[in-house]
Amino acid sequence: MTLQQLKYVLEIVKRGSMNEAAKSLYITQPTLSNAIRELEQELGITIFHRTSRGITLSADGTEFLSYARQIIEQTHLLEQRYLGKKKIKQLCSVSTQHYSFAVEAFIRLLNNLSLPAYDFTLRETRTHEIIDDVSKLHSEIGIIYLNTFNERVIKKILDENDLIFNPLFQAKPHAFLSAAHPKAKQDFVTLKELSDYPFLSFEQGQYNSFYFSEEIQSNLSYKKHIRVSDRATLFNLLIGLNGYTLSTGILSTDLDGGNIKAIPLKTEDTMTLGFIENSKIIRSPLVSMYIEELKNVLQSGL
Repeated sequence: MTLQQLKYVLEIVKRGSMNEAAKSLYITQPTLSNAIRELEQELGITIFHRTSRGITLSADGTEFLSYARQIIEQTHLLEQRYLGKKKIKQLCSVSTQHYSFAVEAFIRLLNNLSLPAYDFTLRETRTHEIIDDVSKLHSEIGIIYLNTFNERVIKKILDENDLIFNPLFQAKPHAFLSAAHPKAKQDFVTLKELSDYPFLSFEQGQYNSFYFSEEIQSNLSYKKHIRVSDRATLFNLLIGLNGYTLSTGILSTDLDGGNIKAIPLKTEDTMTLGFIENSKIIRSPLVSMYIEELKNVLQSGL
């Protein structure tokens, strides 16, 4: 087993395919495939499952990856200390539902670190893709919410993928409205009061299940319903159409421009915000620092 083979494994996981990894490594695909096959034979395990649709990490491969990453990181540290090489880029990858507080925590992390070089990923995406990202180690953690409606189903999926849900914060649901909305100055609102206005939600693609919805009360029928794919579009429609969506109540004035108001929703429901992580890997220091920033942002309520 060589350091080069470990680097090959990491690159394949990063790129998601043998072909793309070979291109980034400036080697041929047969050369890369042979190197991985030799490593698997030496260790007596299967690191990657190969199918007509591509490659995926096996259970053994997932465990092996966590050790490989540690070895490569320690090697880089030794090189920096004793060979005078330039500092490597710090890596961090997070997937999240569409929350401004996740972005705010990311900003705080980077501002506090002042790193000379880094390669970070913050992916706002669909619920199923967040679970898939963390399961396949494309992201170290994923930020989602649970409530009494979706908890049983989501936790079952997490268990099946060796993922753990870590609670961060319990939030009371709010309606996000334009600051100019007729209901924006009320102390609280009910769904009945909002029924004549367009309800906005994040579409979930082929996994468009009530349980994957980012909005509570997703199983209800809405007279006017618009599904969108990104947060900026949703906020524009909130303002332009006097629409509304249901979320945590946590807004960032700096990021959201102060044009959106969070009005408490009259309901007994609650939302438990948290992050999922893969039980087979060791949490990196950078992600641990990001989680602390998340806690700070959530506790302050922005």
